[in-house]
Amino acid sequence: MTTPSPSPLQIAVAGAGAIGLAHIQAIAHNPRCLLSGIVDPSPNAGAVAKIHSVPLFATLDALLAQHKPDAIILATPNALHVPQALQCIAAGVPVLLEKPIATTVQEAQALVDQVEATHSKVLIGHHRAHSAIMAQAKQVVSSGKLGALVSVMGSALFFKPDSYFNDGPWRREVGGGPILINLIHEVHNLRMLCGDIVAVQAFASNATRGFAVEDTVAINLRFASGVLGTFMLSDTAACARSWEQTSQENKAYASYDDEDCYVVSGTRGSLSVPTMRLKTYARDEDRSWMKPFEVSSVALLRDDPLVRQIDHLCDVVQGHAQPLVTARDGLNNLRVTEAISLAAKTGVLVDIPQC
Repeated sequence: MTTPSPSPLQIAVAGAGAIGLAHIQAIAHNPRCLLSGIVDPSPNAGAVAKIHSVPLFATLDALLAQHKPDAIILATPNALHVPQALQCIAAGVPVLLEKPIATTVQEAQALVDQVEATHSKVLIGHHRAHSAIMAQAKQVVSSGKLGALVSVMGSALFFKPDSYFNDGPWRREVGGGPILINLIHEVHNLRMLCGDIVAVQAFASNATRGFAVEDTVAINLRFASGVLGTFMLSDTAACARSWEQTSQENKAYASYDDEDCYVVSGTRGSLSVPTMRLKTYARDEDRSWMKPFEVSSVALLRDDPLVRQIDHLCDVVQGHAQPLVTARDGLNNLRVTEAISLAAKTGVLVDIPQC
C-alpha cells in the first residue's frame, strides 16, 4: 500500500509589511505548506489577503480563536515580538519570530526562559543562517583548511537614499541607526564563522548626515576562541562591500561579484566571502609572506535563504529538525548589538556575559 503524502502545513503570517510579504512569497513556492491566513490591522492588508485568497484577522487573538494554524510567522513591529511569541507558545503553536528577538536583552531573556522551560518550537528569523554561501564558508572554516583561526575582517558599507529616512523619520532618531537596524545580521554571520563574541570596542560618528543617530561605526571584536575581528559599518558610504551587494541572494540589490564583505584568516590560509576565494599554503614549511599561495575558489551555490528557511520551519514543525537559530541564539546576537551600542556611547571596552 502506498503511504499517502502528508497534507501541506497551514502557516499564518502576522505582519503584511515588506518582510511579511517576502515570507508569504516563500510559502507560495514551497509545496510542503500553504498560507492559511494573514494577521494585520492595516488598511493595505486586506488587498494582500484577497490576492492570496486567505482570511484576514485584525489581531493575533482573532486568528488563534478562529483558526489554529500549524505554525505562525511573526513579522510584526519589534515591540510586539515578545508578547506575541509568548501568546503563540501558550497556544501551542510553533513560531518563526523575525529578528531581532526583542527590543531589549531583558525582554529577550524572559522569552528564552519560557521557550526553554516549555520546550516550545521557536525559530528566530536570522535568515542568513540558511544561506548556502554561509554554510559553505562555515564548512571551509570548520575543515581546518585555514589552520587555526587568527582574525576576521568584515564590512557592511552601503548608501541609504534620502527617501529611506523620509519614509521612516524614526530612522533619524536614537534606535534607528545601522547598529540596531542592520548590524544584528552581521553579528550572527560572524558568530557562525568564528564563534561567540566576548568583548567589543566601538567608535561611532554622525558627521556625514548629522542625525541624532550614528551613520558610521568602527568596531573591534574579541571572540571566545581568541580570534580578533574588525568591522566597518556605515549606511552613508557609497561602497559595495555589504552582504546584500555581494551575495546576490536578494535580486532587489545591484551586486558586484568582484567584492567581498568578510575575510577570515588562519595560520594556513584565508577565505574571502562571498566570492569564496581561497588562498592557502601548500605545505606548512613553506609558510612565509615571501612565498606564493595556492589560489582557488570554493564552488558557489546561491539559493534564496528565505525559501530555505521556510523549508526548515516545515522540518521543525514536523519534528524532523531542531531550530537552526534558537531563541538563545537570538538573545546572544542582541547581547552583542547592545554591547556595541554601549561601547560606542561610552568609549570603553564592553565585556559580554556568556549565558
